[in-house]
Amino acid sequence: MGKKHSSMVWDMKTMFHCSIVMFFLGGLATLSFYRNNNQEALSSNTKATHTNATTITSTTANANIDDISKKNRTQGFDHQRRRKIAPPSLIETCDLFSGRWVHDNKSHYPLYKEDECPLMHGDLACQTYGRKDSKYQQWRWQPHGCDFPRFDGKAIVERLKGKRLLFVGDSVNRNQWDSMMCMLYSSIPGKKKLKLGLNRTLYSFQARDYNMSIDYYWAPMLVESNGDDPSNHSLNHRTVRIESIEKHARHWVDADILVFNTYLWWRLPIIRLLKGPGSVLGGPNQVYYEIDNVRAYKKVLKTWSKWVLTHINPAKTKMFFMGLTATHSKAKDWGGKNQETCYKETEPVTLDGFWESGTIPQMLRILESSLNKLKAKGVNVQLINITQLTQHRKDAHPTVYRRLWRPLTEEQKNNPQRTSDCTHWCLPGVPDIWNEILLAYIFPTIKTAS
Repeated sequence: MGKKHSSMVWDMKTMFHCSIVMFFLGGLATLSFYRNNNQEALSSNTKATHTNATTITSTTANANIDDISKKNRTQGFDHQRRRKIAPPSLIETCDLFSGRWVHDNKSHYPLYKEDECPLMHGDLACQTYGRKDSKYQQWRWQPHGCDFPRFDGKAIVERLKGKRLLFVGDSVNRNQWDSMMCMLYSSIPGKKKLKLGLNRTLYSFQARDYNMSIDYYWAPMLVESNGDDPSNHSLNHRTVRIESIEKHARHWVDADILVFNTYLWWRLPIIRLLKGPGSVLGGPNQVYYEIDNVRAYKKVLKTWSKWVLTHINPAKTKMFFMGLTATHSKAKDWGGKNQETCYKETEPVTLDGFWESGTIPQMLRILESSLNKLKAKGVNVQLINITQLTQHRKDAHPTVYRRLWRPLTEEQKNNPQRTSDCTHWCLPGVPDIWNEILLAYIFPTIKTAS
């Protein structure tokens, strides 16, 4: 019995000691397991910290960065979105052709002074030739619902470096070319010169240091006509070769920016279209047929459109067409007396929607239709529709205050109303506004002066 008891005690002791050993060994294994796991976790966190040194590795920090990102987006700093969506330009958000004239003698108008522009034609220098009032220089065009871009000559000159800007058309387009030269003259450093060529049909204002030119080409009807002589075109009829444009157009193709106009010379009721090889200036071999001016205008724009499609790459050349301009030759249109004109007018017409009788609306519709057809074929020629804004400015013409190309007769001296030029525009003046609008379209992303 004792032996048996002793054996059981030993067995119990043995089991106790074994349990202690097993517990100790198990503890060591568990400690080793957790130690290894902690080291791996620490190593993993360390790698994450080095890999994403500028990011946050904790859950709390990630929540904070999400909040910051969300806050930035609400404040307009979502740069991905800003890269994808460009801000709209002024010409996309503002109708520059719809507005009103506002007298503003505290603004930046006039943009230049007459005596600061030595290249201005004398028939546009109204102050030089005796006009005393100057209010006509101080009217600002204010579009409805938006601000008009302020002219910045230095910025425009920088953008025109290495380019040729060419005006093509009649004397009103030359009037606008004069305006553009005067607007930019003081902003162009270095040598500047005016060159005449092609029997005075081409005028070129060149800035040598900038490798730029602002040119004008005399082609009052765009196609070959009896008005092609810039000095001798006082004619009582209009004769054209309606499909002959290359004589003039070959001098346009290298321009970077083309600005066309044609209207005034198409206002005579009947236009002669040459059928044979006779001279456009008349002669025994001349064969022609006559059509009304509206049909003829449509035909010439068709000829011009074909030339544009064939010869101009719209990816390289920007093209514009100026709208019709008013001629205030009948004072009764704005409530004046019969037989009177724009002579001595000093205020604009304030009646909304005023339209003088010399402007033919059907021709404007034909022009718009022609440009829309070109656009449908992938060629964009932007209409600078100055027609309505010129209607009101009966006060802004040279009338008798201009250089005269021929001495006045006694009858003309005694009747200044009939002698007055109510077609062209004094400078500085209304054409400066046309150019401000034109430049907003040529350079829609340019920053304007404040």
